[in-house]
Amino acid sequence: MDWRQFVMDLETLNSDRVEEIFTRHGAQSITYTDAGDKPVLEPAPGETPMWSETRICGLFTPDADLAKLQVDLRVAFEIDALPAHEITELENRAWEREWLQDFGPMRFGERVWICPGDSVVNDEHAVVVRLDPGLAFGTGTHATTALCLEWLDSLSLDGKSMLDYGCGSGVLAITALKLGCSQAVATDIDRQAIQATNDNATHNDVRDRLAAVLNADDVNGDFDVVVANILAGPLIELAEGITGRVKSGCLLGLSGILSEQVGAVLTAYAPWIDFDEPVKREQGGQIWARLTGRRTEG
Repeated sequence: MDWRQFVMDLETLNSDRVEEIFTRHGAQSITYTDAGDKPVLEPAPGETPMWSETRICGLFTPDADLAKLQVDLRVAFEIDALPAHEITELENRAWEREWLQDFGPMRFGERVWICPGDSVVNDEHAVVVRLDPGLAFGTGTHATTALCLEWLDSLSLDGKSMLDYGCGSGVLAITALKLGCSQAVATDIDRQAIQATNDNATHNDVRDRLAAVLNADDVNGDFDVVVANILAGPLIELAEGITGRVKSGCLLGLSGILSEQVGAVLTAYAPWIDFDEPVKREQGGQIWARLTGRRTEG
């Protein structure tokens, strides 16, 4: 079956109301993109912000009445004309798999391989994580995730417990389990991330050892290893809560930090964590840092 795609700039229109109208007219999927090339780099904890200029895209079956959809949008918002929009015809594809075209097996450290689908890794010592990010971030292609994967690969994790704070696709928690952790908890503020994490855990046969939790306040206990890959602002704001999840004498890894933000993050965590030297990596003209250390005794 082919598809019809309706794309429209939101401008001042309320995204929830537009989405409700799209859904009422049979949208099979709805996605948002940045219409103004102004990416949201650092949302506040508990928020899932839109871009300042946002575009909505709805995927519809060929028989959907998109003329009626446009009328309903104009009536609902009491406007004479819709913002910039277009309708395109799309041939049938497995759209959810399109990302695989640009994603091949990748190695991190000595053992860890992140692979799409049924990709084959010719390495008898490989620890293979099969990943479909779905609608959540985290394939290992970004420096922040890569730095965390390499750190996990360097650790002895047999029998350890792990918390993935800001899990995205669940790649870090799943990797830790495949490296020997006995149990892991993954938490994120995005429901899509929780769904992607559960799906990926199932595909990697670790679902029975992983709990995906939407609200970090619902996470119980402390852990041998805690990883938080969520950017500097939230890391600083949540410093006491994150360190409170680390067992005394155990390990914390922080990522999503730009080089110029390292000092502020170190200061925020100094009361609880003895840090190693930062590890840095350049990507796309920016230098990202990973901070790792141990929680002080007591």
